[in-house]
Amino acid sequence: MTRTMVLAAMSALCVLAVAPVALAQLTAASQGPIVYGHHHLTVTSIDEHKRFWVDTLGGELITLGTLEIVKFPNVLVFMREAEPAGGTKGTTVNHIGFSVPSTRAMVETVRRAGYPIVTRAELPPALAVEDGLAHIADQDTYIAYTMAPDDVKVEFVENRTQTQPIALHHIHFAGPVDEMQAWYVKTFNAVAGMRGSFQAADLPGVNLTYSPSDETPVGTRGRSLDHIGFEVENLEAFCRQLEAQGVTFDRPYTEVAALNLAIAFFTDPFGTYIELTEGLDAY
Repeated sequence: MTRTMVLAAMSALCVLAVAPVALAQLTAASQGPIVYGHHHLTVTSIDEHKRFWVDTLGGELITLGTLEIVKFPNVLVFMREAEPAGGTKGTTVNHIGFSVPSTRAMVETVRRAGYPIVTRAELPPALAVEDGLAHIADQDTYIAYTMAPDDVKVEFVENRTQTQPIALHHIHFAGPVDEMQAWYVKTFNAVAGMRGSFQAADLPGVNLTYSPSDETPVGTRGRSLDHIGFEVENLEAFCRQLEAQGVTFDRPYTEVAALNLAIAFFTDPFGTYIELTEGLDAY
């Protein structure tokens, strides 16, 4: 394959090529055949997002030519520079969550960097918020919300025993709760349960949390969080299984030998655009 063909493939595959050193942090991959892999953002300015994800939150920047990726424990954050149709609120993925040892310390860091703490606006009036922090009694934790560039809503959840400064915690979906939970449990073999008062499902490396929405949410494709990604062992067989269950792929199973990756794209029944990969953790 020529260099031109490789570059074209990278573009068509939402630029999933990364250097091997960037891939080793998907540590949850050893815990099951399906794990969480990445967030893929559509951003107006990659530099502005690097300031948030790297300079402020402490993610590690990985570069390969013009490709720039930010890695955190158990998640890669990909960025494609284009004008998003809107933020995460109002879509089927309302926000993404990270765990931190101290929510207060993270709130102070985010404020110093100039990003808004929007905890009060994002929680019901009955839940007390003090200095940007809310105590969630049924989870014995403190949480806070900020808005990243392009209105990507981000939650911080305190885990006082955590030794890492920040790690992926959850994806918070909005829509028909029972149906969403059942679909992700059936499709990805996630383990149904509760996260505090929320219906949820667990996969290695991530909690999938579900909440109802007052208005029917729109799909994620084209928004600031364009799609979410799962790393799957034996992806080709898994895609055949999904097709047998009635899933229609936007991009069917595709192997990219030059990148040692396999990928596929589809949209879940509720509007969340999903990428499946095999190879992000093979290094």
